[in-house]
Amino acid sequence: MLRQSAITAGLGRLGVARGMKLMVHSSLSSFGYVSGGARTVIAALQEALGSNGTLMMPSFNHGALFAPDGPGFFDPQSSPTTNGKIADTFWRLPGVVRSLHPTHSFACWGQGAREYTRDHHRTLTIGPDSPLGRLTADGGYALLLGVSYHANTAHHLSEYENGAPCLGRRTRQLAVRLADGRIVPARSWTWRERPCPITDEGRYAAVLEQSGIVR
Repeated sequence: MLRQSAITAGLGRLGVARGMKLMVHSSLSSFGYVSGGARTVIAALQEALGSNGTLMMPSFNHGALFAPDGPGFFDPQSSPTTNGKIADTFWRLPGVVRSLHPTHSFACWGQGAREYTRDHHRTLTIGPDSPLGRLTADGGYALLLGVSYHANTAHHLSEYENGAPCLGRRTRQLAVRLADGRIVPARSWTWRERPCPITDEGRYAAVLEQSGIVR
């Protein structure tokens, strides 16, 4: 059984430090049994980062809300994420801010959370002005807890910045519900028919590991 103190200590050994800006992808089941479940993992991350740190997680629905059996709109106050138990618990916690984006919303806590998540509905889904793009520009790190490079959203940021021809930009219009109850259109990306050279072919994992920047 894992407790918060053990997880926090492990994060410290990995290099997670107070004041760090961290984008986390995770799998709760990879931990085994955690006392307190997803909330304990989140609390350990917050403890390791401290009040001056920033914790970001995906709160994506990957278009599930717009399937025939879905509600047909994204509501940042109620729509679940398909990114696992830790991420779905995180965005619901007090003090966590969620960006307004119909399919790929980000959730953020800590230093700069509102600045990172604002205006996401006005920019590219995972472009340089998206929450992840802003975190990266400020020296942010990616942390993969029990998941592979396949889950690492940062590869889409690289694809946008390098002009990969596999991602649409603001090519799909979908509905979002605002805090006042109004339902308005917002833009998202679409996948093109061509494969993504970074994501689909898995090129960057070996390059990162050979560079020595991965713990």
